[in-house]
Amino acid sequence: METLLLLTYGAICYFIFKVFKVPVNKWTVPTAVLGGVVLVGALVTLMNYNHPYSERVRKYAVTTPIVPTVNGRVIEVPVTANVMLEQGDVLFRLDDTQYKAKVESLTAQLTSAQEDLERATKLASTGAGPRRNQDIAQANVDDLTAQLMGAQDNLDETVVRAPTRGYVTQLFLHPGMMAVSLPLRPVMVFVHQEEDLFAGWFRQNNLLRIDVGSEAEIAFDSIPGEVFTGRVTRVLPATFEGQLQPTGNLMTDHNMPGRIPVTIEITDPDFEPYRGQVPGGAFGQAAVYSEHVHHVAIMRKILLRMAAWLNYFFPFH
Repeated sequence: METLLLLTYGAICYFIFKVFKVPVNKWTVPTAVLGGVVLVGALVTLMNYNHPYSERVRKYAVTTPIVPTVNGRVIEVPVTANVMLEQGDVLFRLDDTQYKAKVESLTAQLTSAQEDLERATKLASTGAGPRRNQDIAQANVDDLTAQLMGAQDNLDETVVRAPTRGYVTQLFLHPGMMAVSLPLRPVMVFVHQEEDLFAGWFRQNNLLRIDVGSEAEIAFDSIPGEVFTGRVTRVLPATFEGQLQPTGNLMTDHNMPGRIPVTIEITDPDFEPYRGQVPGGAFGQAAVYSEHVHHVAIMRKILLRMAAWLNYFFPFH
């Protein structure tokens, strides 16, 4: 941004020297340079402090790694990558032979146990048999019922379904592969279809001029020449560098000062035709405008639009 401002000032000076035929000598050139340093420096300081800018803005997507709760060989993957699914749609199926056999075996055992319980109950009620036999039969029925519920649940889990509305991306799972119930070995990634999440990473001193509800603008590398208006929705209160987790090590500080994530909602109606064209991970720049020294905000808006136009030729970063 500062480079663009200096180039603009240089162009203005060149125009003035040419049009007004100002002589180039030891007085005019140093005056122009010194004036530029003072003027541009003051304007940049006021602009950066009161109207923060972040060259690191990204669209984020909430994802879920899909891990089956049972082990098995994949027999069907009926989904297509990047095609929208509804909650409950089948993602893939595992071979259920062993799980179905377990359910059938326990069902047969439970039927037999229930018959034993009926006989033991009749004998106990007439005094022809001890109540202890009835209690044992009842315990067998309860145990088999619980086992059958677990086996039926395992059988149901051989069909893995979409957790919410969304889609599978970068699909590599194919029939014949083994899917195992290990958290570190997901078989696919599910992207949830939720409200867009745009976050800008601002320097820590920028927070003095960033408030929830502040006006904001975003320019994306993937949409050259366009700037979209929005507003700040959240200033997240924690960063990666500041987290503490229980470990066997004492606290230390190896990280450089981190940036603060600020979420921005795009309210510009002109963004709607582009919304589906901005993928998760899309990069851009953002500016937040405070009520302080608001006359300088026009500079920030001009510079952001210049950066957006430069994206036609190469990314500004």
